[in-house]
Amino acid sequence: MKFAVRTMIGLMLAFAPGLAGAQATDPDDDKTVIFTPGDPEMAAATAKALASLDEFLALSEAPPSGTDRFKLKVKVRDGNVTEHFWVIPFRRTETGFVGILANQPEEVRNVVLGQNIEFARDDISDWGYTRDGRQVGSFTVCVMFKKMSKEEADYMRDKYGFDC
Repeated sequence: MKFAVRTMIGLMLAFAPGLAGAQATDPDDDKTVIFTPGDPEMAAATAKALASLDEFLALSEAPPSGTDRFKLKVKVRDGNVTEHFWVIPFRRTETGFVGILANQPEEVRNVVLGQNIEFARDDISDWGYTRDGRQVGSFTVCVMFKKMSKEEADYMRDKYGFDC
């Protein structure tokens, strides 16, 4: 079973709330990193995100000044393949959530970039937003930096305001 996780930095930063289409500021910044199911660091990052999900959701519904680009990372399954995508923007519904898929799928074939998707809370694996130009959350991205070259990870940290 494959387990693909997206950094999705360029696209996640290109979205402003309310946009319906996907436009990358730099498509080369959209990276897929493969992890084995149960990877301990990725599992810890996901657990950290989920432990604070309620606080994030409350914040996203009443964003303080200086915050924007609220996003959720969700898993999409296609047979035996799971791929994680950023969803930007998103909103709650009566039965879960809906939002726009902000990555080009590489492993799964049942969704497309820019598609409006519905998902449940159990599908969420991470969250993030920007506060005063710095990234908050995006715990799984910080784990992915460890699998990138130092130069690539430093570039992403500097360009997009990650403190990990």
